[in-house]
Amino acid sequence: MKTVLVLTAGILSISFSAIFIRFCNDVPPVTIAAYRLIIASVILIAIAAFKKISLKGIGKKEILLSIVSAIFLSLHLLSWITSLKLTSITSSVVLVTTNPIFVAVFSYIIFKEKQPKELIIGIILSVLGSGVLAIGDGGISSLGIANKEALIGDILALIGAIMASGYLITGSIMREKMDTFKYILIVYPVTAVLLSIFLLFGNFKLTGFKTTSWLNIFLLGTVSQLIGHTAFNWALKHLKTSMVAISILGEPIGASILAFLFFKETISLTQFLGIICIFTAITIGSKKGKKQNLAVV
Repeated sequence: MKTVLVLTAGILSISFSAIFIRFCNDVPPVTIAAYRLIIASVILIAIAAFKKISLKGIGKKEILLSIVSAIFLSLHLLSWITSLKLTSITSSVVLVTTNPIFVAVFSYIIFKEKQPKELIIGIILSVLGSGVLAIGDGGISSLGIANKEALIGDILALIGAIMASGYLITGSIMREKMDTFKYILIVYPVTAVLLSIFLLFGNFKLTGFKTTSWLNIFLLGTVSQLIGHTAFNWALKHLKTSMVAISILGEPIGASILAFLFFKETISLTQFLGIICIFTAITIGSKKGKKQNLAVV
């Protein structure tokens, strides 16, 4: 029951991510990503200081892998948040949550896991679904002028999925050796630093945003990051990769419903077909793409 409650809280929290980001329409994507992790990191460090939690005893290898995980998380957030500025919430969220398929592919490449035919079918369906969804956004299906901005957004969402997969695989290895709090106490602040470097060297706008934007950035850091991401990090220790991966699939459903309620975004027939292909692909792939020592963050 505890696991179900934690996963439910995680799904609801990350489902709001796209909504919070869309309400920050006057804030650059890099700024949103950086402030999101800065807020989460400040809270984590404050909790660690209050509870006198130390990182002593953690080996160099664990620290290095945690930094690698942070790099993947940084690139994931940068590409995905930017995609939300260019394409629809539904397309962006559905494409970025194809990560279970990429996790399975990378597991084969890195760990030499033989993949069953069901997973191969899932990969094919995933690629097909992504293409159909991109066509739906780009307007190619109607033989009109393609919406290049939406297509770029879709591509960035896919890149976000690939980066998330690297984050998941690295994180799954780390969670075998570290508890949840110590793991995120390294990864979140390092990610915040990396994103801040992007922010400063890119000369992005840092202040002067609407009050509502600041509120939504704060909610991103506390709800989506601290509650959402951490819930799935916690689940690593209690569930297999496929179970956590499947649970993450609740995000596109929740985000699509919220997008309709907040922004009146509808789903076209072409997009719906793409979503069905992707959901089918991930369901098939997740059921047969298990690896005992690999977990999804």
